[in-house]
Amino acid sequence: MVGGNTHERGLRQSVDWRLVGVYLLLVLIGWVNIYASIHSAEPSSIFDWEVRSGKQFVWMLTAFGLGGLILFAIPTRLWEGAAVPLYLVVLLLLVIVIFVSKDVKGSHSWFEFGPVKFQPAEISKITTSLLLASVMSRQGYKLTRLKDFLLTVLTIGLPMLVIIAESETGSALVYVGFIFVLYREGFSGWWLGLIGLVILLFITTLTLSPYTSILILIGVLTVCNAFTGPRKEFWPRIAAGGGVVFVMAFVPWIWGMLQESVQAHLDWQAAVAWVPRAGETGRYLWGWLLKVKPLYLLLGIGFPALPFLGFHAFRHRDGFLGLSIAAFVIGVALVFSTDFIFDNVLQDHQRSRIEVLLGMKEDPAGVGYNVNQSKIAIGSGGLLGKGFLNGTQTTFGFVPEQSTDFIFCTVGEEWGFLGCLVVILLYVSLIVRLVLDAERCRTAFTRIYGYCVASCVFMHLFINVGMTIGLMPVIGIPLPLLSYGGSSLWAFTVLIFIFIALYRQEKKYF
Repeated sequence: MVGGNTHERGLRQSVDWRLVGVYLLLVLIGWVNIYASIHSAEPSSIFDWEVRSGKQFVWMLTAFGLGGLILFAIPTRLWEGAAVPLYLVVLLLLVIVIFVSKDVKGSHSWFEFGPVKFQPAEISKITTSLLLASVMSRQGYKLTRLKDFLLTVLTIGLPMLVIIAESETGSALVYVGFIFVLYREGFSGWWLGLIGLVILLFITTLTLSPYTSILILIGVLTVCNAFTGPRKEFWPRIAAGGGVVFVMAFVPWIWGMLQESVQAHLDWQAAVAWVPRAGETGRYLWGWLLKVKPLYLLLGIGFPALPFLGFHAFRHRDGFLGLSIAAFVIGVALVFSTDFIFDNVLQDHQRSRIEVLLGMKEDPAGVGYNVNQSKIAIGSGGLLGKGFLNGTQTTFGFVPEQSTDFIFCTVGEEWGFLGCLVVILLYVSLIVRLVLDAERCRTAFTRIYGYCVASCVFMHLFINVGMTIGLMPVIGIPLPLLSYGGSSLWAFTVLIFIFIALYRQEKKYF
């Protein structure tokens, strides 16, 4: 009995054992499949220290010890109080590792202490989640206030930028998932759409053309303004914007026909035969105009219209239209900078992987080899799989990094579609339990931290599985709790068990 009607709950009632059980199942499934991925014609024991499965067993035991320590020994109030110093220490390690680490496939992100390797990028997800929860749970915090918003962006952006400097693009992409946390705490859903639009413009500019990307941009902004504006203006806005997009979609084709006509007849008259009384000056002006690219013609029509739209937005106090004008200008700048970013910011291997993913080039024996072999392995598993240790792609090592980044294809080959479905459902269960438990929490710190954990797990799952089935570029990111490696297993264990401990503290008394 504690204080009147307050009762202390025991371990059975206060700990979310379902969450712990899903964690243990995923770790055990990972261990078994790590052994399968390194299995050969001369197999060793799953406990053999000389092979990865034996080493992973040691990492598992130490991870379970860490989980127990966090859950039963470390005071939960420590995590919020130490969020700032832990964040700064890990941020410093992220910077130091760039200068002292060896180059591993173009990345400088690993500390090495004899046989032990340590990647601070894995730990940074924990410290960033803790500090983000601490910042956003402070009294008086408002995400819509510029000062608080900038502090939040800085908390997420600093480690993300340093990790990019380490050439660990995959780990940096995980930080994009924190936007789901911001959305839960009041961030406008329009920002989620904006991120999707940026990705869409980048892809269409690379695979189609800048002209197509700008037409898509105009179309998306038209639809958004139609839905946010007055009801009576819905169809007029759709008609105006849709009409522009429809007409301009045919301009490149018409321009090409006219240019071919000019080149075929070697004079301008063929191109202006339908223009009455076209004199010599008119013919030369028309010929010069035909040399203008359709893209610049589109911009020549679009940008002069912006002042009129801006005046309309000001006159009718239409803030969203004003934001749309700014989005159009920024979107056009992004389209024109896509080639520069692709050629000068991304590294050679990153460009090659994106080109293969987007179908810009075929390279099944080069950068596309991993994905090609991974898809063969998963596809060959069929519905029920080939059976444990019976996978030919797995046994003969056709897929590189199969025990780390491509562990999912081992599941697909040996356990089939049903095995993949079970693993994915376990991850979904893990994420759902994290979100539901977070929503049941009374304190903002625990709730926000729970969403951070769920976002990290989701991003790793989405990127890794997408990578192994050819829907995402190969960027080297582990599958949580399944992939081989002590840094990853420890990091996710600490990340999850901190939340389990915080949740237990919340449910300890009722």
